[in-house]
Amino acid sequence: MTRDKNILINNIYHMLAYAFQNLNQENYDDVEVESFDEMYDMFAAILAKGIGLQLKRGLYREYISFQEELPFMRGKIDMYGTVRNKLLHKRLLTCNFDELSEDNLLNRILKTTVMLLLKNAKVKAKYKDDLKKEMLYFSDVGLLNPSDIHWSSIRFQRNNQTYRMLISICQLIIEGMLITTDKGDYRLASFIDEQRMCRLYEKFILEYYIRHFPELKVSASQIQWSVDDGIRTMLPIMQSDIFIQKDSTVLIIDAKYYSHTTQKQYDKHTIYSDNMYQIFTYVKNCDYEFGNREHKVSGMLLYARTDEEIQPDSVYHMHGNQISVKTLDLNMPFKDIEKQLISIIKTHFDL
Repeated sequence: MTRDKNILINNIYHMLAYAFQNLNQENYDDVEVESFDEMYDMFAAILAKGIGLQLKRGLYREYISFQEELPFMRGKIDMYGTVRNKLLHKRLLTCNFDELSEDNLLNRILKTTVMLLLKNAKVKAKYKDDLKKEMLYFSDVGLLNPSDIHWSSIRFQRNNQTYRMLISICQLIIEGMLITTDKGDYRLASFIDEQRMCRLYEKFILEYYIRHFPELKVSASQIQWSVDDGIRTMLPIMQSDIFIQKDSTVLIIDAKYYSHTTQKQYDKHTIYSDNMYQIFTYVKNCDYEFGNREHKVSGMLLYARTDEEIQPDSVYHMHGNQISVKTLDLNMPFKDIEKQLISIIKTHFDL
């Protein structure tokens, strides 16, 4: 919990910058150095800059299917419609054809989000002015009902990869990322889809370690099931969030963003059972892969710290492996967040 919105907003910008490499480009330098009083000012600034860059490249277009009644043939003739026109004494052909159009889902999401920002009284006029100018190029693009957007069904291709970050920002804006408590404090909110925040949290930690620790092998690797007969049919995939390795030393981090960092039963706080089972399974199966070679495999549950009084902070030694449960405080100045992340590496690796 923090009363300083600027700290919170700055941290979210840093998390986005690690999760989406586009924000690290020189084109966004002027956004990074700004001090924002409101979360949506930051989002508006990022969108204004990003849409401006996209306009220079050209708006994404895709083939859209149309059906029109025309005095000439275009595309394929729709026989039912054409016969109907003939019976009505209309000298028109009903034609089905595809046409490259800017009026597609991705551009509609951009326009819909910008319109919401323009209606938001908290967004400063200078950001609204930039967005209004850019919307002149979206005159042929329609609007959407925000609640009808199926975010999970959106797919990106090679020719629209530059939209990936912009659409993610749009989702953050539409779903909401910041809530205010009754006391006027500010904290990271659970998304309408809490998994969305968890994915940003995971991606931030992963990309931070990839960038700042090139001497380590950092990835989101899959871990193989250690089976005696080699048969893995129908076994679920063990997908790690952050897999860090140096030689024969491994740290597997399972990043968790929950509204509560512990479960409570009969006034007793305990670690989430499923989380502990999962990290233990990852560690033991990875450990088995090393065979008789000298090695060290550890695991960590890394929760985003909440404002609850009781927070997990434990180290367990189980069957020759260390499994720790820690929290990462996202409501501190970013340099302090970095210290926490660096401390984890120094604790587990000799660098």
